[in-house]
Amino acid sequence: MNTRGLQQLATQTRFDFVLLWRNPLASFFTVVLPLIFLFVLTALFGNDLVTPVGPKLASRFVPGIIALSVVQAAFVNLAIVTVFRRETSILKRVRGTPIRPWVFMGGLVATAYAVIALMAVLMALIGWAVYDVDLLWKTVPSLIVTLVIGGAVFCALGLAFTNLVPNETTGPPFLNLVVLPLYFVSDVYVPATDDTPQAITLIGDIFPIRHLAVALQGSFDPLSDKSIWPVTNWLVMAAWGVAGVLIVTRWFRWTPRS
Repeated sequence: MNTRGLQQLATQTRFDFVLLWRNPLASFFTVVLPLIFLFVLTALFGNDLVTPVGPKLASRFVPGIIALSVVQAAFVNLAIVTVFRRETSILKRVRGTPIRPWVFMGGLVATAYAVIALMAVLMALIGWAVYDVDLLWKTVPSLIVTLVIGGAVFCALGLAFTNLVPNETTGPPFLNLVVLPLYFVSDVYVPATDDTPQAITLIGDIFPIRHLAVALQGSFDPLSDKSIWPVTNWLVMAAWGVAGVLIVTRWFRWTPRS
């Protein structure tokens, strides 16, 4: 990786970032929808103190919605864009140009990380300013590590899932069909409690979305008895990420399937 390659990556990232914001549907599901979910959840469940000494209930919603933002940006949106470019022969044509494949795909990954950083900051600020959510500065390093690992894992899984999507038309419904049920069992909308059926928790524990949401929860709960370094959750996510990388390395397609 030389200076020229980094310059090309920066240019490609700017291009992909602008394309995201010029696509109303993509920007809505990636940026606007998570904000709507936060407002709806607090409107439905209120924002009372969880215990007499805190924290506010919104502190349980913010990390889950950040997890949703990571999945939407790094998994759903990345996979949809990649399938569209594959089926319209853009990926095929790229292989015949001087641009390096890692630069072209790296722009999408860097754009996903930019959106993740934007949404994490935006959610934290809204939670603090509107819902009195505590900002725990001591957990910021752990939060950053979780977002970096989560972004890498779901980017890898997003590219891996492109092998299952036959064309650009079926991309959005197929990918949302995969993630929407998992959101409900993965502490994204409402964190699990002692009353949550054990079967739901066990199902959620299998998949990386819940481990991402749980890892983020400790960064916003000052009364949490969990370690601020959720290594177990990171390792489970990393295992899924390795599986995604292996699938991409072996079966990723640059040519249309149809």
